[in-house]
Amino acid sequence: MIPIDDEPQPPLAAPHLLIVDDDSRLRSVLKRYLVKNGFLVTEASDAGDARAKLKSLEFDLLILDVMMPGETGFELLTHLRKDTRVPVLMLTAMSEPSDRINGLERGADDYLPKPFEPRELVLRLRNILARLPPPMTTVEPVAALQLGDCALDLKRGELTRQGALVHLTAGEQALLLALAHHVGEPVSREALSAYSQFSGNERTVDVQITRLRRKIERDQKYPRYLQTVRGTGYVLKPD
Repeated sequence: MIPIDDEPQPPLAAPHLLIVDDDSRLRSVLKRYLVKNGFLVTEASDAGDARAKLKSLEFDLLILDVMMPGETGFELLTHLRKDTRVPVLMLTAMSEPSDRINGLERGADDYLPKPFEPRELVLRLRNILARLPPPMTTVEPVAALQLGDCALDLKRGELTRQGALVHLTAGEQALLLALAHHVGEPVSREALSAYSQFSGNERTVDVQITRLRRKIERDQKYPRYLQTVRGTGYVLKPD
């Protein structure tokens, strides 16, 4: 049984997982457990939903069920392996040796039958991620971003104005740091909601942006730093 605690917050650089399973209760409980153990988690109810999420978000690993309405997990995996090597762990009640072999032959990185021990799942996920090559970096990441008379410390997650600390709520901080790690790149509301763990409500992103603009922008009607990208979401443009 997966224990349920109060909603935790994953670290900013947490591995981003996509759970693809038609069992909404399992997805919800599993998400809370994985977030508690340091992962960022997005949910998909079937293969079609997963495809839509994969178009707008980047994931470090997929947790994929097999038996789902419409396209099965095996079929989705076969499609994914045509153009991506994103790691996949099959999590399914289909536990026969032939099922495991089928999944591995189609390109799964690991296969865990249901019911499962949650701690084993976490260990398997971490082992898969540990085998991945480190990301290539071409420039030294900056330590802070200047936003007019405000400065954002990326390591501490602190916003200051002329040296004085500006209070940020947990939601405002998560959203601002998510934008800060994609400087100059438009980020969709869906992606920002996932990065910031806003319980699936994209409208929350708009509310948080409005609050952040009050703290950063000189003129909220004509924002210089937190800009709206029509039809997409938002972009952070520091000095």
